[in-house]
Amino acid sequence: MSVGFAMVLLVLGNIVAVLSDALIKNMPTGTAVYQFVLFRQLTAVLMLLPFCLINTKSKLFSHVKWHFVRGHVWLFGAIFMVLSLQALPLATVNAIFYTAPLLMLPLGFLFYRDKLTIPTIAVSIIGFIGIIIVVQPTQISLAAISALIVAVTMATNNLLIRKLPYHHNVVQTLFLTNLMGIPFALSLAIWENQPLDWSPLLTAASSNLFILIYAGICVFVYRTVEAHKISSAEYTGLLGAVVVGIMWFDEVPDMSLVIGSALIILPLVWLAALESVKHKK
Repeated sequence: MSVGFAMVLLVLGNIVAVLSDALIKNMPTGTAVYQFVLFRQLTAVLMLLPFCLINTKSKLFSHVKWHFVRGHVWLFGAIFMVLSLQALPLATVNAIFYTAPLLMLPLGFLFYRDKLTIPTIAVSIIGFIGIIIVVQPTQISLAAISALIVAVTMATNNLLIRKLPYHHNVVQTLFLTNLMGIPFALSLAIWENQPLDWSPLLTAASSNLFILIYAGICVFVYRTVEAHKISSAEYTGLLGAVVVGIMWFDEVPDMSLVIGSALIILPLVWLAALESVKHKK
C-alpha cells in the first residue's frame, strides 16, 4: 500500500469517527457510563459475529493473548472517551484525541525502533500546532485529562496491531478486541449499580458502527505501513469535528480555523508527495 493511499483511508476513517463522537455527546446527561460502554461492546460483537462465522477455516480463538491486551486498552479508552465527550465541546475534545498520532512517534520508536525522520517529526509538530490554533484550549480539567488518556489508548492500540496474529482478518480482530473486554465491562456495569436503561442502546449501536469502521481502517492501514509515516493524517479528523460542531452543536469557529486547518492539511499534502517520490524510486 502506498503512503498516500493509506493517508486517504485514515482521513476518511477519522471523519466517520467524528460522527460516533457526536452521537455520544448528544446523549442525555446522567447516562450510566459503564452500562453504555457495555452496550457498545455487546452490539459490536453481535454486528461482527455473522462475518466471523462465514470464515470457519481460520482458528478464531488461537493466539489471543494480544487481543486480550488490546481489548482492555480499547475498553479503558472507551470509558474515558464518554466522560470527556460529555464534559467538553466536540472540537476541543477531538483536538486532544488527535494528539494520539504525535504520541505514536515516541512510542513507535520505543517499542519497535521505528525510524524517525525530520519530515515526519516536523509534520506532526506543525499539525499539533494547527490543532491548538483551531481549538484554542484554555484550561486543563479532569475532562481534558480524560481525553488525553483516550489519546494514549488510541496510540497504544494502533501500535499493538503489529503484535496481532496475521491469520486473523480485520473483522475477526475487531470481534476479538470487543469480545475480550466484555467480562470486565460487565463487572464495571454491575459495580456502577445503576437501573438497567435500554434507551442508550440505539445510540450505542449507531456510534459503534461508525467507530468499528474507523477501527477496521486502522487495523488495515497500520498493519501494512509504518505508523510514523502516516499517523499525522489522523489530524484531519479535527476538521470534521469542527464541521459537525457547527451543524449539530452550534459551535461557531473563527479565523483560527482557517489558519489551523492550513497548518494541518498543507504539511500532510507535502509529506504524501515526498513519500510518493521515495516509493517510486
